[in-house]
Formats: sequence, structure tokens, C-alpha cells
Amino acid sequence: MTSRAFLLSLAVVAVNAVPAAAALADHEADVSAILDGVSEVTAPGCLVGPVCAFGDDAFPVLAGRQGRTVLPAVAGARFRRGRVIVAGHEGVFGAIAATPDNLRFVVNAVKWCAGPDKPQPRVALVGFDGLAEPLRQAGCEVSTVPAGALVGAPGSCDVLFASAPLLGVPPDQAITDAVCAFVEKGGGLITGVCPWGWMQVTGKDLAVDLGANRILGRLGLALCDGGLDGAGPNGGFAAEAITPLAHAGECLKALEGAQALDKDGVAQVSGVLSAAVRSLPLDDTAFMPRFRALCESPEAECVPTHDSPVGLDSPLKRIAATLYMHDLAGLTPAEVKAHPSAAAFPGPVPADAPRVEKTLSIDTAVPDWHSTGLYAPPGEVVEITSGDSAVTAGLSARIGCHTDGLWHLDRWQRFPEISRAWPLAAATTDVASPFGGLIYVVVPRECELGSIDVTIKGAVEAPRFVLNETLLSDWRARVHSLPGPWAELETKKVIISLPASAVRDLHDPESLMLWWDRVMDGCADLATMPRDRPRPERYTTDEEISAGYMHSGYPIMTWLDVVPTFVNLARLDANEKGCDWGFFHEMGHNHQSGDWTFAGTGEVTENLFSVYLIQTVCAQGAPTHGAFTGEERGKKVADYLAKGAQFGQWQADPFLALGMYGQLWETFGWGAFKKTFADYRDLARDERPRSDDEKRDQWMVRFSRTVGRNLGPFFEKWGVPTSQAARESIADLPVWIPEEMQ
Repeated sequence: MTSRAFLLSLAVVAVNAVPAAAALADHEADVSAILDGVSEVTAPGCLVGPVCAFGDDAFPVLAGRQGRTVLPAVAGARFRRGRVIVAGHEGVFGAIAATPDNLRFVVNAVKWCAGPDKPQPRVALVGFDGLAEPLRQAGCEVSTVPAGALVGAPGSCDVLFASAPLLGVPPDQAITDAVCAFVEKGGGLITGVCPWGWMQVTGKDLAVDLGANRILGRLGLALCDGGLDGAGPNGGFAAEAITPLAHAGECLKALEGAQALDKDGVAQVSGVLSAAVRSLPLDDTAFMPRFRALCESPEAECVPTHDSPVGLDSPLKRIAATLYMHDLAGLTPAEVKAHPSAAAFPGPVPADAPRVEKTLSIDTAVPDWHSTGLYAPPGEVVEITSGDSAVTAGLSARIGCHTDGLWHLDRWQRFPEISRAWPLAAATTDVASPFGGLIYVVVPRECELGSIDVTIKGAVEAPRFVLNETLLSDWRARVHSLPGPWAELETKKVIISLPASAVRDLHDPESLMLWWDRVMDGCADLATMPRDRPRPERYTTDEEISAGYMHSGYPIMTWLDVVPTFVNLARLDANEKGCDWGFFHEMGHNHQSGDWTFAGTGEVTENLFSVYLIQTVCAQGAPTHGAFTGEERGKKVADYLAKGAQFGQWQADPFLALGMYGQLWETFGWGAFKKTFADYRDLARDERPRSDDEKRDQWMVRFSRTVGRNLGPFFEKWGVPTSQAARESIADLPVWIPEEMQ
């Protein structure tokens, strides 16, 4: 039976809104049943997202923290005769081997959703096949189905346990009605997904495109963007942190004046409601009108700047910002106006700057963003003509290189979302952004169109230097002074996006970008990948980024304070005051492999690239990081060994752990790393490590075989655990331990 047929067989009825308060006497009793015998739930290796509980019969179950805000990581609801549980990551349900609490939680959730009169509930698993046997052992009748399908018949299951993306992408009205009807008539629904991860992978919107959110919205719940830290005493997700203001409905009542709020209460309300507004279904009629009424006052206008940031102490401004983005999705390009904050960031376009028409050749063999050297003025329509072939091939357009969303941050120095993208769904597409930005044509992976012409009309030219294409004479005479407020320096291997003011006096971009190409070639050499890349990596500078001082990704993001360093070749080549470490560190993240990066080394193995590049690309004698000088490293290692090598301490101190790798490259050279990395690259799928234990074992064994030395005792000295079998497999090699550790 097809998923649609199964769902329709559950008896479709119209369900149009979250009901008013149902006959639910005590949500504490529900939470107690779900968490019976459970203190904390963990999701190892998962960045769990928040869940919004806003309906009268919805309630938080387990809480996490997003900065100062407490948000549910798991929430539940009663919906007429049925029951629902949703989690902000599948790992919350899947990590049953992590702790006894995790398995107990899953079993409790199933039995609570089934109801007290079904001690042996019938469970249909869709996308959670690994739970089948544990649930059978817990007394459930379990059926499993392939991903992408729902099977069964009316009455054939009591609980539908389905991964959220399998409930409809894009939303399917029949599926939405059917699942809601199933729950309304007494069925149980358990679902979840990593919301931010789903958005990142699909490029879609939670409120618009995720069918599960349409379903959950009717039940008083929603999956939200962002990540959560654990709020329990042991770092997991627990009920202890939950307060009434973890519920969005209670927060809205408080903001409407139902209760006085102290400073912490204002911050909590601000964080919960901003998450809620961005996740509620677009057709919500229960909460959106109340939000709009609150944001009608002039004080609610949200115009964050570097000098006047918007914090959690301004809940109306933050809600107004979320409503603005909510409404923007429904505007035609002609209706889009410039947002007041665009003047501060990403910056204004001179009123007299000529609006131009330009045709570019796009090589679709190169995936992802294609720079155009054109800038969309805030609030102005830009016309993109790409032809019918681009439509069928799935090309899209983007305005803005600043893709970091800041919604989860306690403080906004710019508007929290300023980059927009559109599918090129017709031969000619009009686009407009209230914030403006550099214009890109985005090509999907494995596109086979060859080179196509794309014409862009109504944009402003921006400085763009392309190595081996832009003539230095043209750059110096004209290009560096083009009016667009943002510029790009580009090679086939790396692209740097930065304010145009930084390049107005850049006389020799050619030498600068040749140096950056050497950096990228160095990364390729150490990672043992071809120097010619499928597409360039990217660095983008921003007024504010989503996490840390820099973070990896596409693009790598960093703050504006490093802009002068990006274009200062002398400073870069000398690694003045260790300025290159962060740039190389993040690019190292983009090149590190999970096969040879085990728990505790996520912030270690990428620094192999930092050290390698400083040693091979920068001027001779360039300094390394201040925490990794020979003297500092020696002190760390001596202190660690004197106290008795403890793997937990090793994992918690990236520069201590890097010292272990340092002993290897100093003795055996970088060639040993390259050969070992190449071995991993050539592994068949079934030969790759599948667990953290296997990763440590394989790294020790493979490096030992590369250098012809038994590194088992070396790993033991450092306290890095490996298996007896792995150590025995290299016992035929002569033992090596560095002199300072003997």
C-alpha cells in the first residue's frame, strides 16, 4: 500500500486549528509518564534543534539551552483523543545504546503515545528501523517499512513512529489531513528531525516546505531552527530546566501583560517567541494576529547596527524582525522595499551608480555559487534571464554572500537574515532583496548543461578580481573603484568576499591571490587530493557570524576585523602575530576527514593543515600559534605525563593533543601523513572505520605501517585507547617512542 493510500485509510477529516483547552487535567502527569525512570537523555554527536510548544495542550518534555534561552528539545501534546511527541533531532530517539535512560525514554514515549489501554502497542516504524528489536523486547508489536513509504491499514498500528522528512516534502495536504485525523481519533505520533541540518541540506524553509511542521502546527507544536546545548546536570537534556516560560503560549500571554517579567524573564520570552514566529505555519490564525498586534507600535521596528545592537531585552523588536521575514516570503519582487538596516550593513549603493545589463557565461561543470561581479541594490528588482535549459537543470539565483542566520544569538549587530535565494523557475526571473547583496548564479551538483549565458539587468557593478582573467591595468584603472559596496577576489581555488572599501587601494591583487592559491594547493597536497578543485572554497567577512570567531563551511565565515589582513600580503606571508592560524584552521576543517578524526580530535586534525601551511607556504621562520610554541608544548606534555595520562584530558585540550601529532611529523615528516591520508582515500566503503574505537585503531595501525614502526606503546604512553587486537597486528614492527617520553 502506498504512503498516501495508507494515510487516507486512516480516515481523512478536516482539522483546521489547535483546539482550545482540552480535558487535560495535568501535564505534569504526562511528563512523569514519559520520563518515568529517566533523568537525562543524550544525543551523542548530534546538535539537537529546538521544538516550539505553543498549543493549549502542548507541553515541553526535555529542555536544552540556546544561549540564555531555555527551549524544549522534546515536546509532547494531546490532540483530542491522540498523543504526539516530537524531538529536535532523530538522534534523541536513535541513541538508545548511549545510556539506559535513552532506551527507557523511547519505550516510555511509545507507550505513552499508545495510551494506557494498550500495554502491547502496535508500532509502525518509518525511518527508525534500528528501534525495531529494542521495541519488540519491550513488548511492542513492530512493523518496519523502507524509507519513503508508510504501510499498514486502518487499525493496523497504534503509534506511527516516523522521521519528519518522510511526512511530506513538499507538504502534501492529503497526508497532513490524514495524519492529523489519525491522531485525533486516538493514534499516537512520534517524529523528529534536526531542523537546522534539514534546512542546510535541502535549502528549504521549515515553515513552508517541511510537511511535518504543517502537521505539528495543527497539534500545537513546531520544529525550530537553531541548536541547543544540554541543560541537564550531566550535559544532557532534562526536565529540570523547564519553566512555564519554555512554552510559547505562556510567553505570549506574558508579553501581552498577563504577568510582570524581570530581566531574565524578558530574555526568555524574547528567545522563545522569536523561535516560534519563524516556525509556525504560514496560515496560522491562532498566534500570528496576536503577534502583529504587539508589533504595531513604532518601538517594535528592528534596525540592528554595530553601534545599536538588538538584544534579548527587546522582545518586540525581535518578534517584529521574525514577522518581517515571515511576510517577506509572500511578497512579489515589485513589492519588496529596502529595509532600513541595509544602509548600515551590508551597506548602501550610491544613488547615482549606473544600473547595468550584463551577460555572463556560466560553466555548469563547476557547482555551487558563481560570482557575477554584480550587486543588487536594496529593494530594487533585478531581472535574470537564463533560458529554459536552466529551469529544467535546477539552477537558482542568490542575492547576498552573508548566509549566517543570527536568530539564535542573544545580540544582533545586523539584521539576522539578509541573504535570499530563488529557483530560476522560468526563462526570465525577477528577484529583489530588501538588504541587497552580491549576485550569484547557483549551479546544482552534476549539472550537464555545459556553458550557458545568463543576462542580469538592473544591477550595479562591484569590484571583482579574477586571477588570470582580470587585467591588472583594468583593475587599477577602473575595476577597483566600481560602486558596489562589496568586492570579491577570486581564483579557481578560493574566493574572498569583503567590503569594497578594503580593495580601493589594493594595487597588486595578482600577487595576493597567487599566495592564496599556494595556500589552497598546500591543503590539497596534505589531504592528498588533486590541486584542481571541483569548485573554489570561499571566505566571507561579516558584521556578525552565527558561531565563534570564525567557522568553517561554504563559505568559511569570519568577522570584519580581519578584513585588512586578508589583503595584506606581507603580513600574511610573515604570519605576523600568528594571523594566519585562524584562516588555515577553518580551511583545515573543510579538508579534514571523519575517517581519521575521532572524538576529541575535531579541533585537532584540522590544525595539521595550520602547521603544514605555516611551514610550507609562509615565509621561512614564520611563527606558529602562541599556544603551540616548542616551549609551551613541552610544558603541556610534561605536565600531562607527570599527572598520569588521562584520555579525557587529552580530548579536552586541542593543543595538548596536537603535541602528540607534532611528535609524529617531527620524527617521520609530512610525507608519512600524506601517505596515510592517501591510504584512507583509497579505502573501499566496507573498509572504512564505523565507530570511534575503529577510528583510533585504524589511525594507529595505518600510521605504524606507513612509517614501519610499532606505535602501540606510543599511544599507550599518551593514554589514547586502542584495542588489544590492533596492537597485536603491529607487534612485528620495531617499537618507537620519542626520546623525551622514554
